[in-house]
Amino acid sequence: MTQLTALGKSAVARREPRRSSRALTLNLLAVVIGLVVWTLLATVGVQGLPTPLEVAAKAGELIADGTLLDDALASLRRVLLGFLLGTLLAIPIGFLMGWYATARGLLEPYVQFFRTIPPLAIIPLAIVLMGIGEVPKVFVIFLASFLSSVVATFQGVVDVDKTLINAARVLGASDQTIFLKVVVPASTPFILVGMRVGLGSAWGTLVAAELIAAQEGLGYRMQNAQLYYDLPTIFVGLIAIGVLGLLMDRLLLLAERHLTDWQERR
Repeated sequence: MTQLTALGKSAVARREPRRSSRALTLNLLAVVIGLVVWTLLATVGVQGLPTPLEVAAKAGELIADGTLLDDALASLRRVLLGFLLGTLLAIPIGFLMGWYATARGLLEPYVQFFRTIPPLAIIPLAIVLMGIGEVPKVFVIFLASFLSSVVATFQGVVDVDKTLINAARVLGASDQTIFLKVVVPASTPFILVGMRVGLGSAWGTLVAAELIAAQEGLGYRMQNAQLYYDLPTIFVGLIAIGVLGLLMDRLLLLAERHLTDWQERR
């Protein structure tokens, strides 16, 4: 049995580089196709749409004078702070709701209620209660991340296979051992998916959050460029947000693969 397991792992390890190489090739091909379509639309299709070269030239200008770096760091700081605070609070609350029926009954109505309210709708209230500093910006990003992660964590705990829990109890495991050794590992894939969704929500909320009297940030720069019909700058901001979000998502995906390497993957 041990030899068969080792052979199986070896076969999977041999397939992984081939899969990664093929995926990278397809990703590069998709980028090339996207640039070609964009160029065609800009030259013969949509009037006023900047070409990739024009956007690249504007990006060079913003990089040269340090504007793009300052804006990217400001936005990244807000997203990271809001996302981390939201996730750190969502995971224990999700576990409480999933594991204890009393906590579920007390907390679920609030979670489901606020989940139906777009975080952007909270912005006016956040400005009134928290002022126009960094706190309301981070708060609306925190809220977007929290609601995605708490629901995913809760669902992960609820969906743990009851056979595993009953088997652990038959073997004499305590509730604490079952929670740490069965529930937490089985819920981890759900938690990480919720974190990825929460990260996307955090970046999606960023532009609106930076409308709150911001003086720097990618969202602020895009809104400012809109006033002057500066489309290349708007595209630079969009691409920067997309690239930063994609890099952070890839990091979470790597963590997911490492923490859930026991799962069978296609």
